Amino acid sequence: MSSQATVTTDAVTLDPVTLAVLKGRLEQIADEMDATLYRSAFNPTIAEAKDACHGIYHATTGDTLVQGTSGLPIFVGAMAFAVRAVISKVEREGGLQENDTFIFNDPYEGGTHLNDFRLVRPIFRDGKLFCWMASVGHWLDIGGNVAGSYNPKAVESFQEGVRIPVVKLISAGTMNNDIIEILSANSRVPMSNWGDLNGQLNALDLGEKRLGALLGEYGPATVNAAFEAFSNRAEALMRSAIASIPDGTYSFEDVLDNDGITDEMLTVALDLTISGDTMALDFSRSTQSAQGPINISRSTTIAACYVALKHIFTEVPANAGCLRPISFNIVDNSLLGANAPKPVAGYTETILRLIGVVLGAIAQADPARATAAPFGTINALSLAGHRADHKRWVMFSFFGGGLGGNPMSDGLNHANNPISTATIPPVEILEAAYPVMFTQWALRPDSAGAGTHRGGVGSVYELELPTGADVALLGERGRRAPFGVVGGESAALNRFSWQTEDGGEAVPPMASKITDLRLKPGKRIRLETPGGGGWGDPHRRDPDKVLHDVRLGFVSTSQAEALYGVVIGADGEIDHEATDKLRKGVAA
Repeated sequence: MSSQATVTTDAVTLDPVTLAVLKGRLEQIADEMDATLYRSAFNPTIAEAKDACHGIYHATTGDTLVQGTSGLPIFVGAMAFAVRAVISKVEREGGLQENDTFIFNDPYEGGTHLNDFRLVRPIFRDGKLFCWMASVGHWLDIGGNVAGSYNPKAVESFQEGVRIPVVKLISAGTMNNDIIEILSANSRVPMSNWGDLNGQLNALDLGEKRLGALLGEYGPATVNAAFEAFSNRAEALMRSAIASIPDGTYSFEDVLDNDGITDEMLTVALDLTISGDTMALDFSRSTQSAQGPINISRSTTIAACYVALKHIFTEVPANAGCLRPISFNIVDNSLLGANAPKPVAGYTETILRLIGVVLGAIAQADPARATAAPFGTINALSLAGHRADHKRWVMFSFFGGGLGGNPMSDGLNHANNPISTATIPPVEILEAAYPVMFTQWALRPDSAGAGTHRGGVGSVYELELPTGADVALLGERGRRAPFGVVGGESAALNRFSWQTEDGGEAVPPMASKITDLRLKPGKRIRLETPGGGGWGDPHRRDPDKVLHDVRLGFVSTSQAEALYGVVIGADGEIDHEATDKLRKGVAA
């Protein structure tokens, strides 16, 4: 908290130093919860990739008050809806007690997709509800038609896995083992889920202990006043940031390859209106519904918009106050406002397109903030089979690519998408945990969008399957490449392939999605991910930077000439005379 003024809230006066101390202490609680889960989870998607989040939420509204700095930003908005779902259940049914813990994965009640399990716990102080704490983590497999539960061909959520409504896992400190048995019976890897569940419970236990100590030191009234001050500060900063953008309506749209069922592109369209210090996001022009698993719920749409705005307005704190000046028009039971039982397993692909259109619309309003599109797909890859001892294994992972060029710099190479702070699971961990062997893990030449500031370079992953495997991929950007801005070029397309029985190569008919693919032992699969889009005219890029990219293998000599207008001679140096002529449009 950087405020220079004393804050008075509900008769409690807080000086700037106390506010700063409380902000740090509360964030540290959430950070410790994150770390506890990362270090104890059985599943590499949580333990290594950090696909999880913890936070503290308002007692009556469920609004996000504090989130850990390493948790996924996409969960900030979504988790508030999740806590509200618990609050609604308690209001209907009563029975809330100390030491209760609720569990659910319902994607239409504050969830994202079925793999993301939420645990929500009331925190009492002096016999009264003070706040809620919550944990969410991506479990490896929760049933459904496809191992790993990312089913590219699902047309309803029943084909994606088991859906758990808001239920009490722990009642007044007593575990309901019947729920554990139901969850175990609906997973191909129950021990992995059991380990993740216990990691989340331990994180909540630690968080409750740390918050109790803080309340004992400062008192509930002071901490509550700090919560209110943090939210008010976030609102004020967001209003100030919005007011810095010219009034008007700015429109942008992008597409998804297909929904995995029908090979037709789907549109994500935004009309963004700035009026003073308020912003309206209207998605009503978007495709109204998808048959396949790329629908998302309203709460997920709002959460994705928050992530996009956080990338633009980096100074705004991560709590619910930042969303107060923003309104949303999301059509009910649509692609961006799905109701049960619309399939939602591939929600990550749609939120990436959402983030892109928000960035694109803001770029029109204020070109100085323009950022080109990132690679825009997590390439959710599920592999499953049996080990030599006949035990079942299931691997789920996501992969990196290039981020978009921006006004200040080139995009990052081999990065994760801007939906989160998650990391790409290391090759050593994946090879140690599963019977797979990576034969290539490298940067992909000529994958970045050209520009004054080029996009980041994409990646190449090639895996050999010593025991064979069932393969499913739910990806995107196989038909429409990540876009450039301010004259920058698009990046390369996403590409997935596998070895056929005759030693040839095959690719998915749907470009970026496939299931029911069974490969025999020793066969390989290959994933070539896009780079990021470019920012600015490529002919304005410093020729020495282009030469540096050529020497690093990021750009071929042919693309250096065709896209950047830089001619590299046989000696590996820039031919300055030929370059000058080419850039001026004079034939060499």
